[in-house]
Amino acid sequence: MAKIDLTVMKERRDRAVQRAREKNIILPTMAQMKNPDLIPDKIKEQLKDVGLWDINPLNLFRITWKNEAKESGGQFGDVNYLELPKELTGVDARIVVMVGKWFPTGAHKVGAAYGCLVPRLVTGQFDPTTQKAVWPSTGNYCRGGAYDSALLGCESIAILPEEMSKERFDWLAEVADETIKTPGSESNVKEIFDKCWELRESGEELMIFNQFDEFGNYLWHYEITGHAMEEILQKVMGPNDKYRGMASATGSAGTIASGDYLKQIYPDSKIIASEALQCPTLLENGYGAHRIEGIGDKHVPWIHNSKNTDMVVAIDDNAVVNISRLFNEKEGQAYLKKQGVSNEVISQLGLLGFSGISNVLSAIKAAKYYEMGENDVMLTVLTDSMDLYQSRLEEMHEEHGEYTEADASADYARWLIGQTTDNLEELRYTDRRRVHQLKYFTWVEQQGKTYEEIQDQWYGEDYFTGIQEQAEEIDALIDEFNKDVGLL
Repeated sequence: MAKIDLTVMKERRDRAVQRAREKNIILPTMAQMKNPDLIPDKIKEQLKDVGLWDINPLNLFRITWKNEAKESGGQFGDVNYLELPKELTGVDARIVVMVGKWFPTGAHKVGAAYGCLVPRLVTGQFDPTTQKAVWPSTGNYCRGGAYDSALLGCESIAILPEEMSKERFDWLAEVADETIKTPGSESNVKEIFDKCWELRESGEELMIFNQFDEFGNYLWHYEITGHAMEEILQKVMGPNDKYRGMASATGSAGTIASGDYLKQIYPDSKIIASEALQCPTLLENGYGAHRIEGIGDKHVPWIHNSKNTDMVVAIDDNAVVNISRLFNEKEGQAYLKKQGVSNEVISQLGLLGFSGISNVLSAIKAAKYYEMGENDVMLTVLTDSMDLYQSRLEEMHEEHGEYTEADASADYARWLIGQTTDNLEELRYTDRRRVHQLKYFTWVEQQGKTYEEIQDQWYGEDYFTGIQEQAEEIDALIDEFNKDVGLL
């Protein structure tokens, strides 16, 4: 059975407590992230003067899906979500999306980074006074990690592929102590892992927070994102509605863990794993490069519960980049209005970044495959927004010229309304086992996992449930840590 290691190292923990005291850091619990009503009133009052992206320890309490949708001084409310109309999706099923823009750093990955960091911090396994924090990533995760590190006053190293968007690098230049660009695009995860081994062997005092094998990432999404999705369903579903499933790019396999939580409540629901058609790793053991930034591939993350995955969907990256123009160019928005999409929805299409568009297309393909009707509800996640891709729009404008109504008509018909049920596979037991066995080549042969571990992950009945049960134990350690810091 897997467990997040919560062994306490007292001397190092004492130094971490002292650093938190010096930096005025109070750590939120997972219970507070699920329910901000539990956050102390004095912290809420202080947040009224804090910007959402400010490097301020108070913003740790904004690592939640329930932030008020404003850039400064926001408080808390319901989960941020948007329901997409049939005029946009082309399906009768209700496609509901969670909005990630209103996290600090503008992406939900700051939550995954916190989920990986905090168990190590409150146990003393990570000492921010002596160790550098290393954040390997295909995009937003290293930004979240650098953000958390800056709050702690510890040195950070962000690792991400050199072909990621300019916005990511510009922001990291101001926040991370060091940014390492690895060769290739978001598909080149092995190069990131190779750099991590190089750093391990350098002799430097550091700790690598690898989102692809850190179960803190899995647990944060199971506990926080899963509960947020449950609240959305309770709000939007009528007496005749049925929750059918959630779709998510596999990425580091954090977000998709929320499907594990929902499947325990709705046993008939589906978990749809999504990837790029240009790199169909889960679909057909394939490889390649693509433009859906931040989703990572050419391997199966160690923390992916493949035994619980019902379908694999591959999305053409041409669909994503062209729909980004349709949603954000003036002529594209005008065309959508002619198709009956309301001004209210059009004004919010900038909430969909590249991976968010891909997730929506995955939900649409699943809805068509399962022939869902108007009482069926599909959930998915907008991990970030177009704020992080404006340079890509500029590049496409330079490469392809003005975006015209004819372009909008073609993109709407081909890539949105014209989505089909090709390039997907409903997984049998043996298909899920095939996906799981792909982990061997990355994690056992290259990254130091054992044969016994990979066998236990598939055949052990309580492997993932054992991790799911650790939330309260970690919260108790956070409470004890905060008590010793003495700022509450």
